[in-house]
Amino acid sequence: MFAYFRGKLVTVLSEEAVVEVSGVAFRFLISATTNRQLPEPGSEVLLFSHLYVREDTLQLYGFSREEERQLFRLLLLVSGVGPKLALAILSGMQVPDIHQAILGNAPERLYGITGVGKKTAARIILDLRDKLLKLSPVQGEVDPVSLPANRLREDAVNALVTLGFSRLTVQKAVVSILEQNTGLTVEEVVKAALVSIHKS
Repeated sequence: MFAYFRGKLVTVLSEEAVVEVSGVAFRFLISATTNRQLPEPGSEVLLFSHLYVREDTLQLYGFSREEERQLFRLLLLVSGVGPKLALAILSGMQVPDIHQAILGNAPERLYGITGVGKKTAARIILDLRDKLLKLSPVQGEVDPVSLPANRLREDAVNALVTLGFSRLTVQKAVVSILEQNTGLTVEEVVKAALVSIHKS
């Protein structure tokens, strides 16, 4: 029904954003990924949208990129995956990494995301692998040049998750470290992330 909303970003919380469009304020539920990409409140913003409709629910979901919205909609097609879990998955991993986990038949890479166990991870891969293969934008999102960097990030995140930290917490720390530093090994990223997590 709505392709996107462009307007002034009024407020941003960890899981929601309010955008004013022509004097009307719209509340969107957002992922941690979209949250990190939003500008400062008061700035103009564009959010791709999905309107989730059920008998007792009418809720807008907002995404900073079209590929994130596309994956959100695909996740909703999986039995047992509702919008809350779909948003948690998008918060727990970057879109290209989720694509790679599905296309590479690697359910273990989805473990650790809140609400995703072995059965759910296997079902996501079973239900979505063929659908992703048919979508050229999804294929294009998996850039072969970026594979080593994505693997480094995911290896570091998985190592930290095994130490007992939540995937969302370590994802934020690892992404921040890799944005500021290049040429690090997995061990160096893990050590830096541990320092960052303990400081926060």
